[in-house]
Amino acid sequence: MKRWLIWTPFVAFAAVLWVAAAELKHPADRTVRSGMVGKTLPEFTLPPSVPGKPGLDAAAFRSGEPRLLNVFASWCVPCAAEAPQLLALKRAGVRIDAIAIRDKGVDVRRFLTRFGDPYERIGDDRVSAVQLSLGSSGVPETFVIDGRGRIVAQHVGDIRADEVAGILATVRTAK
Repeated sequence: MKRWLIWTPFVAFAAVLWVAAAELKHPADRTVRSGMVGKTLPEFTLPPSVPGKPGLDAAAFRSGEPRLLNVFASWCVPCAAEAPQLLALKRAGVRIDAIAIRDKGVDVRRFLTRFGDPYERIGDDRVSAVQLSLGSSGVPETFVIDGRGRIVAQHVGDIRADEVAGILATVRTAK
């Protein structure tokens, strides 16, 4: 038997290790972006998620004023983490509406009591139909909608404190 055959398993293992290390050093961006950015919101009407707060429909976004549309859930840990940033955007004058995904009104109310309520309206999307029509793949996600109802930008994941200024600038230029 030839001596070089002894080294074949070692070389194969080293090659696999090298490929794995390269992937760890430069991971692929697996963020799912919406194909709806730049397009008009799809038509939808959602009932209220919590008593005392109106539901949500696409017509609310054609008022001439830009708004944020936040897709969230009470069971979502990153949604709780982004709550202070949404409250900061509200204090800065940004109007924010929301879609509660696969949630119960009592749980949404508890979430808002605990983490704050930046929302003017919250629609109840029990089967994620509107979420999917927006091209949203998870929670939280936030969309900047211009005054004509067109999706200007999408933010995937929780909004971090250092991203608030950029989102605020996007909303202000989204007339």
